[in-house]
Amino acid sequence: MTADSPDTAPDPHKEEGRLMFAGECSFIKGAVHLDGVPATAGVEIAFAGRSNVGKSSLVNALTGRKTLAKVSNTPGRTQELNFFQIGPKLTLVDMPGYGFAAAPEAKVNAWTRLIRRYLRSRPQLGRVYVLIDSRHGIKNTDEPILDLLDASAVSYQVVLTKVDQLKAAELEARKDEVRTALSRRPAAYPEILATSSREGEGLAELKSAIARLVSELPSA
Repeated sequence: MTADSPDTAPDPHKEEGRLMFAGECSFIKGAVHLDGVPATAGVEIAFAGRSNVGKSSLVNALTGRKTLAKVSNTPGRTQELNFFQIGPKLTLVDMPGYGFAAAPEAKVNAWTRLIRRYLRSRPQLGRVYVLIDSRHGIKNTDEPILDLLDASAVSYQVVLTKVDQLKAAELEARKDEVRTALSRRPAAYPEILATSSREGEGLAELKSAIARLVSELPSA
């Protein structure tokens, strides 16, 4: 194997991703209606996932800030689209959790409509990162958002969370299972990322993937 082999070549976006998330990060606003969504510059990415899958924890872990995104043990606490500015080129959106939520059905339905309209009206949205609890894999409650992303032709990538709670063999089996489930979905990005907000595992790889996306897409 030579020094130029792809297996040993350094990731050109790893340092770029580190610097991107080590810089200035700030909360822009939360929006409960589409007309309240802010105008943003650069590339926009969004995090989606079942209630309590760890979206807010991952936002905080990526930015190294413990309270940038509010974390709650109560499923469904994130009730709006929360926008964060990550440096000059990236906006990160924390979407309302789907599935079980400690809220009235009417409010849950309103969140669902908001997500649908947001996905279909955001040309600067580069990718949605769909967080899946590695302990459980893709569940029935995940299928509607995957269907919506496919129907909307919005690129998405699965990020497994809480991988510190699995053994190595279990994690590889879960990756294979998820990869098979996504193989027939047209908008799914094939690479699966594995993370642990608590242990920091996989965060550098996720930052690098986001930095690569930002470098490849034209800024709005």
